Amino acid sequence: MPPALATRPIEPPEDLTIPAPGSETAKGVLSRALGRLVPELFVVGQGVALSPEARADLAVFQALTRDVAGKNPGSLPSVLRRTAMGTLVRCLRTPRPDSEAHVRELVGVFLLHLARASALPRRIRQKAPPRQLVSTTAGISIGLPEDTRAVVFENEGKIVVERAEGVHTLSLQALEAQPPGYSAARGGVTVSRPFFPIDGGTVLALVDTNPLAMVEAHPDKEGNAIDLGGKDVAEWTTSLAAALDLVREHLPDLRGEIELFVQQIVPVGYHAEKHLSASYQEAIGTIYMSLHPSLMTMAEAVIHEFSHNKINALFEIDSVLENAFSPLYTSPVRPDPRPLHGVLLAVHAFLPVARLYERMIEAGHPLAKAPGFSERFARIRQINAEGAEVVLGNGKPTRVGKAVLDEIQRWHDHYKKMDG
Repeated sequence: MPPALATRPIEPPEDLTIPAPGSETAKGVLSRALGRLVPELFVVGQGVALSPEARADLAVFQALTRDVAGKNPGSLPSVLRRTAMGTLVRCLRTPRPDSEAHVRELVGVFLLHLARASALPRRIRQKAPPRQLVSTTAGISIGLPEDTRAVVFENEGKIVVERAEGVHTLSLQALEAQPPGYSAARGGVTVSRPFFPIDGGTVLALVDTNPLAMVEAHPDKEGNAIDLGGKDVAEWTTSLAAALDLVREHLPDLRGEIELFVQQIVPVGYHAEKHLSASYQEAIGTIYMSLHPSLMTMAEAVIHEFSHNKINALFEIDSVLENAFSPLYTSPVRPDPRPLHGVLLAVHAFLPVARLYERMIEAGHPLAKAPGFSERFARIRQINAEGAEVVLGNGKPTRVGKAVLDEIQRWHDHYKKMDG
């Protein structure tokens, strides 16, 4: 948990786990989490060892953010909401050996955003460009050759790549007119449209700029490399859209929250016998999922990882538990001992999954009558009960955290009655 939390008290969230009809709790939490990031923009990169060129670019970046904040302060949270920007700012809180690469990318993505919106005060030249420029908003990825000397950004989405052998000019407007899956290379510069619509504003992303994607805490996984698992994009998007439709049908308020939070789903392989998924507190807006033939497994995974995104936004502004990281406890879903932080993540994610099963049974959905459905529902309730008892029995909540635990207690009691 980063040390500098928002100073204005947050209203304790009473339905962060399973939203009440018409709830705006998740929206408020996300807004506060983004608000916490805004002042970090003005000091991002401090303590990072940078080349003189990158340091000069960062100074230009910070002057631009102050200018934007003065003219249109509401636009900065909107920019930071995009997972490519927010993730980099959060990752730069802790200097790492590769932090200069992250600074270069942050500066480039921000300049690209301003150029696309024709909001640059002048033509700006990035002297230490990144290896790639990725915009989830524009749906484009630009790969820059290693010998790129600089990149010039101009309004109306004009980008000029300077190399020793000459310059190459790109038009963001022309690139955005290309269909998803488009890819081309010219002058050593590669451009592509690696984002594929799933449902609403959520896309399948075949490029990922999260610096932590290969950092894996789960003992059964080794990172989250992009992998379609031998399946085509259409199979992925069809499966994920069907999972989201199932959530919309039975948990419409939760589906609305997913639309608010989840911008991209990154594919990490196909497995017929198991499912792998992940998310990161730094990468709010991104979830990692493998493809599975079961619709219920896909729906579970979407709800599970989205729920991690949601509570991770709360962790950005409140520690929730005073004893979140020590000591360790047995987890109902992991083979390794876990701090209460991890057990809370599991319970918070599995409770809405249980609610999906419950609502499908109430609606008489055909899948609810399929073999194994009731047994899986019972198993989920058992996981929730075991995890809730660990968290409720040992957690020392903050004022905000008490509301989260009180909600978990209500749903724990609800399912305990169901189990007699």
